[in-house]
Amino acid sequence: RDFNERCAQCSEVNWGLTDGGRFYCRSCHNVTERTREVVNTDFITNTRVQTISKGSRKQKKTDGGCEWYVCEGFQLVLKKQAEALEALGVCPRMKDEVLCNFWRCYLQKSKQAYCIRPAGETVKALSVCDSSTDVDSDPERSSLLHLLSLSESEGDLQTDNSFASSTSKVSETQEGTSVCSGSVDGSLYLKKNQKEKLRMTMPMTLSFCYMALLWLREPMTLSDLLRFVVEGHIPYLNVFQHFPEKMKLCGLDLKIFCVESYPAYEEVYNKMVELAVFLDLPRFPDIRDSCFLHPDMLCMKYLMEANLPDELHNWTCRVVKKTGIGDVDFLTLVPGNKSTRKVKYDVLAAAVIVVVLKLLFLLDDRYEWLLSDFAGERNKNSKEGGPYFEFKKWYKVIKCSLDAKQKELDEERAKYLWRCEKPLFYSAEMKSKVLKRRQMVVNLQNQFGKLCGAVRPAEKPNPSSFQLSWSEENTDGSCFHGHSLKGILQEKWGLLKPMNPEYWLCTVKLCTEKVCGHLAHYSREEGFPQSYHFVLRLFSFLLRIQPSYIHDEVCVIEHKLFNRKLYKKPKYSTGLRK
Repeated sequence: RDFNERCAQCSEVNWGLTDGGRFYCRSCHNVTERTREVVNTDFITNTRVQTISKGSRKQKKTDGGCEWYVCEGFQLVLKKQAEALEALGVCPRMKDEVLCNFWRCYLQKSKQAYCIRPAGETVKALSVCDSSTDVDSDPERSSLLHLLSLSESEGDLQTDNSFASSTSKVSETQEGTSVCSGSVDGSLYLKKNQKEKLRMTMPMTLSFCYMALLWLREPMTLSDLLRFVVEGHIPYLNVFQHFPEKMKLCGLDLKIFCVESYPAYEEVYNKMVELAVFLDLPRFPDIRDSCFLHPDMLCMKYLMEANLPDELHNWTCRVVKKTGIGDVDFLTLVPGNKSTRKVKYDVLAAAVIVVVLKLLFLLDDRYEWLLSDFAGERNKNSKEGGPYFEFKKWYKVIKCSLDAKQKELDEERAKYLWRCEKPLFYSAEMKSKVLKRRQMVVNLQNQFGKLCGAVRPAEKPNPSSFQLSWSEENTDGSCFHGHSLKGILQEKWGLLKPMNPEYWLCTVKLCTEKVCGHLAHYSREEGFPQSYHFVLRLFSFLLRIQPSYIHDEVCVIEHKLFNRKLYKKPKYSTGLRK
């Protein structure tokens, strides 16, 4: 009765009191910061307090943040990554139909949502689940997966009703463990032992994206996906700066979402395979010869990017057909089938090209140079029928371009600022101080940059599937796409065969031990020819992986190609007879 101020939202004077003693408007339910003043201090002695009223935990009192869970943070990361992939030209079905269903299935399998909580189970932040019939009972917080919808905005962070319904219990029981985390379950998320189920991590978000790309058979390999991440076209590094303002990150949340290293190819791929098994996914759509992920198609792409003759594609197709690595059953992913080998499509195509180069040029640091000298003499004396391919000239052109690109890449990685551009603050009181300090740092950097004449970084280039581009219109002869292989081939029984009758194997026996994770051992000190090292280095740069992974695939293809008893001699100049 004594509070006669008008409501700031509806201008009505119709106030009531909450359990916490604050005034709220009965018309629009707006809660003010004003509390009721105690006029009469008389009290009755020898009385005991019966109840203690607690305010709402929907909104944190100190910093204005909302309660959120770790899975909601990963959900927002997946949403941003899916939107970035759509901007790159991926099928629009990926986000709402494929990735969304994978994420729902993961939440259900890991018992974080869409499941029935066993009776009598202790409420825990990572396993709080209600039945699916109660998902939409709370109008404020509905379905957890609605955040992935195209119509949902960033600020309207929503979660499963089961999480909201148990917020008070979690806050009461886990207050001591969650005090160092902005999320409700941040501390429990890192402490909980999850050997029986996959714990969600930042690299696993890329595993989800690649699994969705593979399901749709999109023309994007895993190496392309990781390269787009490093180049900044797909949110991954400092992705938490895109979180809504109400999602406060501090303490252990930064350990979960803050990434201080580039994603590793092997880790993302292995997690993708584990995810497919964990989700009980059926056989993936078939990879046929018309699909971009087929070795014949990928070999054509990498031959163009490596500036190799177009005629080599016929030989890569012959190797693919002879070894059977182009069969549908071999290429198609079947989760849970341990008898089939999991295929890394980009690595497989690169290894096929390496095997073809060994078949034609031997790559023993002697034979390829002899062929190059012969082709060079022929090109000088005759201009008919197009130029012959010169390995030596190709080596010089590629090495110059590769060294420049590698140096540029190393400089970009060395200059990369791992600190987030968006300053992090954990309370409303610190916000102004942090922003002011950040602005001061930016001004000082700009002033010192002008004094020392520093050049501002160039704008981020547009994404491209090719890192190295070559044009036949160049007059300097740096493009080898149209060069002929006649100098190294001979016709025999109506078929073109290489003049080289020898071949050396990378290894006689594949490693069966699973400790090292490799089928064959590779290092710069192993004694392999320098030409072989250079070719592996070229394709490892194009795929952004270690040369040892390509070396493994080369050894596997060789053992498929030469399936009889093989011998390896100590000198590469006198190799094996086919």
